[in-house]
Amino acid sequence: QVQLVESGGGLVQVGGSLRLSCAASGRTFSSYAVGWFRQAPGKEREFVAAISWSTYYTDSVKGRFTISRDNAKNTVYLQMNNLKPEDTAVYYCAAGPGHAFLSNSRRYDYWGQGTQVTVSS
Repeated sequence: QVQLVESGGGLVQVGGSLRLSCAASGRTFSSYAVGWFRQAPGKEREFVAAISWSTYYTDSVKGRFTISRDNAKNTVYLQMNNLKPEDTAVYYCAAGPGHAFLSNSRRYDYWGQGTQVTVSS
């Protein structure tokens, strides 16, 4: 069993930065793939980034967001720079044992409760 807790969300102006954290419990977390997804009001949940043997990003965040992990701390980070109003959403981290098709939310077994990111213009 893995439990995930996100933190680091908040209100930021356009062009600002935030770092989201996803803290996990469970000994097997270091072997899991971890993804970040987001859901804006009235929209479907969408893939943002994932880390496995490599890192993966949706096109709209490439060059602005960086996903990383610290296995000693059982934590995955999402550094978000040059934020835009369209980045406003609830951000969720997710973990799962599979390492393929990581943009598909069904590949993940465990989800956090989400953290709100609001980018104001």
